Amino acid sequence: MPILISGIGIAGPTLAYWLSVYGMESTLVERAPRLRTGGYVIDFWGSGFDVAERMGLLADIRRDGYDIKELRLVNECGRRVGGFKLDAFRTATRGRYVSIPRSDLARIIHQKIEGRCETIFGDSIRAMEQGPDGVEVTFEHAPARRFDAVIGADGLHSVVRQLTFGEEECFEKFLGLRVAAFEAAGYQPRDENIYLSHSVPGKQVGRLSLRNNRTLFLFVFGNDVGSSADPFDTEAHKTILRSRFGNLGWECPQILAAMESCDEIYFDRVSQIRMDTWSRGRIGLVGDAAFCPSFLAGQGSALAMVAAYVLAGELGRAGRGPEEALRRYELQLRPFLAGKQIAAAKLAGSFAPRTRWGLFLRNQITQAFALPLVARLAMGSTLIDSIALPDYSVNTPSPGDTNTDSDRKIRP
Repeated sequence: MPILISGIGIAGPTLAYWLSVYGMESTLVERAPRLRTGGYVIDFWGSGFDVAERMGLLADIRRDGYDIKELRLVNECGRRVGGFKLDAFRTATRGRYVSIPRSDLARIIHQKIEGRCETIFGDSIRAMEQGPDGVEVTFEHAPARRFDAVIGADGLHSVVRQLTFGEEECFEKFLGLRVAAFEAAGYQPRDENIYLSHSVPGKQVGRLSLRNNRTLFLFVFGNDVGSSADPFDTEAHKTILRSRFGNLGWECPQILAAMESCDEIYFDRVSQIRMDTWSRGRIGLVGDAAFCPSFLAGQGSALAMVAAYVLAGELGRAGRGPEEALRRYELQLRPFLAGKQIAAAKLAGSFAPRTRWGLFLRNQITQAFALPLVARLAMGSTLIDSIALPDYSVNTPSPGDTNTDSDRKIRP
């Protein structure tokens, strides 16, 4: 029987790819009618970069990614008050660092498995019942089916987690912030390969120029009454952003005007998922569904790829049942990912300091990053992952090889 994977984002297709490498079948189901677009830009580095390399994805990632040169913090007049060059990041990672829209990374991974495993869009899991030899799954629309195992790769608001372990509030650690992002065409001015950001106490808005005359806008703000909204209610999101940022100054009037023509806004809480276990029997979780480090961690997608790689390797080992594979996967990764969550929680406060003194202090610290030694001491350790990827098979692609035995295995 195949393995059912809920979620066609980052972790789900990565898991499906590696299961195919190890000769296992998978079915992916996604509640959205198609691959999601828009969203936000991620910084991609670390062990996830290594997984992407083994999948032969680096050429596409570098092609569609951005070589951002500077984070520039500005005041209401647009004058630089903080920030730093990103040279130290690239030095610490030996050049293995790129910024890329999350939706583009998801598309690149999905192209690797397209046509090679079953995918179901516009549907979701409604119920699951475990038995001694599989999991009976009921869908919202498709007929019920039995699978060898079910893996929730369906993000912060995981359906698989809710059905198996309980309501989201039992596992969510809210970090006190909300985030929104959207893209717009034709926005001026443009500052190529520079991320500009303006902050006041409790709020931050930034922009990044993208290709094809598009601009990405990102908002981070403190939680308050009235900032909750249905995740699919774009008009409600616009109302909240107008209310919170309408009088902020800098370019906010222009940014909010550009928002009016936008029909898709990413809008969510900044939260972590913390669980005592990531599996129950034949049902397990991977990526943000299991251990979301928070949107502000900057490494969630890369960590999701690492977890998917390890989980597929454990599931693919001969003679090992799903329960044992899920247990060993968690045993290998939990200490590493717990450390990532701790680091991300400490970082969250720097995005939208609550006081003017906090803003001033943050700006001064980032100014000091202009000194390479300071930047390396402050950020270098966060850019080096303390984990070595296991080698599960002699058929694992070699670094830089885009035409390997494991690639050939999953070709039609």
